[in-house]
Amino acid sequence: QVQLAESGGGWVQAGGSLRLSCAASGRTFSAYTMGWFRQAPGKEREFVAAINWSGGVTYVADSVKGRFTISRVNPKNTVYLQMSSLKAEDTDVYYCAGDQRLVPGTEPYDYDYWGQGTQVTVSS
Repeated sequence: QVQLAESGGGWVQAGGSLRLSCAASGRTFSAYTMGWFRQAPGKEREFVAAINWSGGVTYVADSVKGRFTISRVNPKNTVYLQMSSLKAEDTDVYYCAGDQRLVPGTEPYDYDYWGQGTQVTVSS
């Protein structure tokens, strides 16, 4: 089992950058596929990016491709989401998720463990 805690959210002007971090507890972090999702009030949770256990396989949603990058540092039990060229429509609560699947999933039901979320607000 793993516990996840996001940080790094906040307010930023359009065109700016933020880096989200997700710290995981437990000794088996390196065995987990990790993902980032986002959700606005009244909307479904949306896939943003995912990374496999080694960092060698990454998926990024088309809506953020070229602007967002996912990475991980296993000795630090941390996964990151670097967000650049932010737009107002990127405003959401961002969630970190983890699962022991081998291939990164792009659906919320692919993940068993979730953080509490961190708010990102992009002002235009």
